[in-house]
Amino acid sequence: MNRLALLTAQGFGVGRIAWAPGTFGTVLAVPLYLVLAPLDLLWYAAVVVLLFLVGVVICGIADRVLGTTDHASIVWDEIVGYLVTMLAVPRGWEWTVGGFVLFRLFDIWKPWPIRLVERRVGGGLGVMLDDLIAALFAWIALQSIMRVALQ
Repeated sequence: MNRLALLTAQGFGVGRIAWAPGTFGTVLAVPLYLVLAPLDLLWYAAVVVLLFLVGVVICGIADRVLGTTDHASIVWDEIVGYLVTMLAVPRGWEWTVGGFVLFRLFDIWKPWPIRLVERRVGGGLGVMLDDLIAALFAWIALQSIMRVALQ
């Protein structure tokens, strides 16, 4: 069970890429988003909530197995974070790329309170929560851009 949780938390090996594993984890999220995007909004949100809850469990296990807190190889949080960013976004390559860039920007930059949460909340919830907040920042930015662009 620990090995499966670790493998999943590491994005089925993508998180083991030595350079920019979080970015590659987000790349892994794009095809998953493209599969989920046609779902009704309620179903899309339900799947993302389920993936977040699964992430709390598997990222907590991965932390224990690796003996660290939020190891760079854990990318499940980036996968779910990107999916949150893309909630209720129109389909199209420009929105897919825009969401990717905005999510990575906030995930790397970590403005307040993201860095605070990252430092103070431990376990699987801590791993997932800082990326959830980064995704919410990216979602707000993307929704704002969308409102202006689609007027």
